[in-house]
Amino acid sequence: MESRVISSPISRSGWAEIAMGIGGFGIGTGEFVIMGLLPNVAEQMHVSVPEAGYSISAYAVGVVVGAPLISVFGARWPRHLLLTVLMSWFALGNLASAWATDFVWLTVFRFLTGMPHGAYFGVASLVAASLVAPEQRGQAVGRMMLGLTIATVLGVPLATWLGQSWGWRSAFTFVALIGAAAASAIWSTVPRRPADRNATPLRELGALRKPQVLLTLGIGSVGFGGLFCVFSYITPTMVQVAGLPESWMPAVLALFGIGMISGNLLGSQLADRALMLTIGGALIWNIVVIGLFSFSAHYLWLALLNILLIGHGVALVPALQIRLMDVADDAQTLAAALNHSAFNIANALGAWLGGVVITAGYGWAATGWVGAVMALVGMAIFLISAALKKQPPLDSNESTTILSVSSATAASLE
Repeated sequence: MESRVISSPISRSGWAEIAMGIGGFGIGTGEFVIMGLLPNVAEQMHVSVPEAGYSISAYAVGVVVGAPLISVFGARWPRHLLLTVLMSWFALGNLASAWATDFVWLTVFRFLTGMPHGAYFGVASLVAASLVAPEQRGQAVGRMMLGLTIATVLGVPLATWLGQSWGWRSAFTFVALIGAAAASAIWSTVPRRPADRNATPLRELGALRKPQVLLTLGIGSVGFGGLFCVFSYITPTMVQVAGLPESWMPAVLALFGIGMISGNLLGSQLADRALMLTIGGALIWNIVVIGLFSFSAHYLWLALLNILLIGHGVALVPALQIRLMDVADDAQTLAAALNHSAFNIANALGAWLGGVVITAGYGWAATGWVGAVMALVGMAIFLISAALKKQPPLDSNESTTILSVSSATAASLE
C-alpha cells in the first residue's frame, strides 16, 4: 500500500512542486539578501555603498538578458534537464560570487548568476501547470512560486544574519548550497518527458510578434512597478515619516513578506476561477492600496497595515503567468520566461521613478501616488489588451458592472 501511495501521480507532482519551490526559495534569497549586506560588501571591496548597488543592477540585467536567450536556445531540451542545469548554474554563480577577488568580478558574477533566473521560473511554471488539470494551473504555479515569497520571510533574514555574523561571502555560500540541493531534488522528482523536437529558436521568437504577449508583458513591466516603487524606499519612509525605530525594520519586511505569501496563494486560486477578472482586480487593488500609502505613511499603525495589504499585490504574478501561457500558443518557453524579465523591469522602473520624485523634493511618502499611477497605466494596458481581443476583459458570468465598462472601452477603440 505504501509503495502505491508514493508512486501515485499526485505524489510525484507534489514532490516535483516542492523541488521547484526549493529552487525558487534559493533564487529569492540570493536576489534580495545583498540589499541588506551592501555596507559589508562596500567596506570589503573598497567601494561606496551606491557603487556596491551596481551588483544589484547587474543581477537584474542578467535576468532580463538571460531569460530570452536561454529560453530560445533551450526550448528543445527536456524540461527536467533544463531546470537542473539552470539551478546548477545559479548555485555555481553564487559560489563564484562568494569567492570574487574584487568588485569588478563580483559584478560580473552577479550578472551571470541572474541569467538563469527568468528562464528557471518560466520553465518551472510550465512544468507545474503540466502536472495538473487545466483548471488547476494557477494553483500549481502559485505553489511552485511559494518558495520565492517564503524567501522574503525566512531565507533573506537568515542569509542576512549569516552575512552579518560571518561575512557577506557566507551568505552567498549558503545560497549556493540551497541551489545545489534544489538541483538534486529537481533531477530526482521532475518527470522525464520528451523534449519538443518541433521547437526552434525562430518559433520561440515568434512570441514577440503576438500583440497579446507584448501587452501582457507590458502589464507586468509597468503595472507591477508600483509595488517596487514603494518597497525600494520602505526603510527611510518608515523611519523618517512613520517614526518607526530602524531596529524594527526586519519585522516590517517580514510583514510585507507575509502579505506576498498570502497574495500569491490567493491570486493563484482566483486565476483558476476567473483569470481576466483576477488580473483586473489585482491592478485595481494595487491602485488603491499603493495610493493610500502616501497618506498612511504618516501614521505608524496604518502604515503597517497598508504594507501588509501592498504585499498582497503579488496576486498579479501567477495570473499574468497563466495569461502568457494562454496567448503564447506554441512559443510557451520564451513567453513564460519573459514574465520574470518584465517583473525585473518593473523593479528597476519603480525604483527609478520613486527616486526621481524623492530627489525632486516631494518626500518619501510620494512613492505611494507614483506607484498608484504606474498601476493605473498597467490597468490601461490591460483594457487595451481586452479590447483587441474583441471580447470583454472578464470571463462570462462575471461582474456585470465591470463588463459594461470594458465593453464600452472596446467599442470606443473600434
